[in-house]
Amino acid sequence: MTLSDTMKAAALPVFDRLVKAGAALHASRLAGSDPVAAQRRIFSRLLARGASTRFGADYGLSELASLPHARAYDLFRSRVPLRSYEDFWNDYFRYGARESDGRVTLALEDVTWPGKVPFFCETSGTTAPSKFIPFTMEMFAANRRAALDLTSCYLSANRRSRLMEGKLLYLAGNTELSDRGEGVLSGDMSAITLRYRPSYLKPFIAPDAATARLPWEEKVERLAELLLRDASIRGISGVPPWILLLLNRCRELGGAPLATLLPNLELIVHGGTSMKPYLQEFEQLFPARAPQFLEVLPSSEAFMAFQRPGENRMRLAPYYGAFFEFAPCDELEGGRPAPDAPCVPLEELELGRRYAVILTTCAGLWRYHIGDTLRCTDRENLFIEFTGRDRFLDRFEEKVTQGEVEEAVARLNQMPGVEVREFMVGPQIGSRRHLWILALAAGSTGSAEMLAGHLDASLNGMNADYRTFREQGRIKPPLVLTVPEGEIYRWSKEVRGKLGGQSKIPHVDPTLEGDLVASLARYCGAGGGR
Repeated sequence: MTLSDTMKAAALPVFDRLVKAGAALHASRLAGSDPVAAQRRIFSRLLARGASTRFGADYGLSELASLPHARAYDLFRSRVPLRSYEDFWNDYFRYGARESDGRVTLALEDVTWPGKVPFFCETSGTTAPSKFIPFTMEMFAANRRAALDLTSCYLSANRRSRLMEGKLLYLAGNTELSDRGEGVLSGDMSAITLRYRPSYLKPFIAPDAATARLPWEEKVERLAELLLRDASIRGISGVPPWILLLLNRCRELGGAPLATLLPNLELIVHGGTSMKPYLQEFEQLFPARAPQFLEVLPSSEAFMAFQRPGENRMRLAPYYGAFFEFAPCDELEGGRPAPDAPCVPLEELELGRRYAVILTTCAGLWRYHIGDTLRCTDRENLFIEFTGRDRFLDRFEEKVTQGEVEEAVARLNQMPGVEVREFMVGPQIGSRRHLWILALAAGSTGSAEMLAGHLDASLNGMNADYRTFREQGRIKPPLVLTVPEGEIYRWSKEVRGKLGGQSKIPHVDPTLEGDLVASLARYCGAGGGR
């Protein structure tokens, strides 16, 4: 050991104590924060910042910025319509876009946010071309505060943690960013934040830039090898199915239980899709000594919620550059709110009611319908349950939610011998039934007919409309097609052109006629028709 290494080793305990003392103080301040007051401060700042933009001129934000909160919000709610991405593109974003030889350039300056927008997050878009979500330096700062708060809560609750002595591995998407002209870049949101992370965080983050740029399949292989040889990696952050893919590859390469192969892994931060369908497999991977799991609810639009250690649910996080409104899902039509749909602010949330999330953000989105849904289960602590996208199995008016779909699959995975790794369900219009495609792990047992019966029974028990329509014969029994796990990932890469990072397999086919699930069935040689 060199003198330098000896000095570093001696300094680590002092550094660790200082970091944890600071984390405890920071977590204590967060615990004492008033979320409603925070929302009002954010709303006031957003109005003031947006007043000088084209959007601000269109809706008189400078006038609203000078009014008391209650009056300003009432006028804001009456003046500014709810918008989808397509609405924003048509009304504002497209004026800064140019397309030449298949290349899109983007230049938004003083349009919906003051100054030039330096980054755009390209979302994974299921059936349409990628969406370009503005991402400003203010949003960068807000996301960093959220990450600091999450880390502080974890360290404050885990005084023996060695997380800060090692690294956190980010299972991000492609870090290659596209040049959109005039210094503007676009790409996967997790990749933008990873690539432009503060320099002081670089010693704590893996992988290196060269590995992060690799194609997805090669990247997973390299990351598995890295996890097995680098004992300093103490945390993993990513989307549940991709984390599972990585951990399973570690087990295959190492030929031993993960607790033996990864003894220093203490934390898994997951988000982007529900954990329910994957929980059983995580428990099987760590039957004895499991790392801690913390769920987060990030998005390209804003950081919305995270789970604190020792709690079994996420808390809404209304502190990070976004003003929240909520549109009751039972008043949506076709999964979308009308421009003048009723919305409530944070203080008027009703317990147990399912809402679509509407955001106004420091990246220049105003009353933006992001497509995520949630319900509040505790007003005092702002505990929420993420209930998925605002997609329904509803082609036959059955109104089956994504949350119910994921719960039905989670119940399948609790059955002995059944291991569903990924799945998709959509309508078969001509047959008046649901087509389920289940990607099973090697060695998984159970016939397609048996699995269909269990899915049918689960939805009957959870959804009264579905049960009534099944009893009346308006919906026929579901059809299940089982495919090998690898097939669904190959289809996603070759047909959709999307694999890894934040690109997820849609659990509910978002197309009206079931085109996506039919495409997957044809790809896997299983028919599927309509």
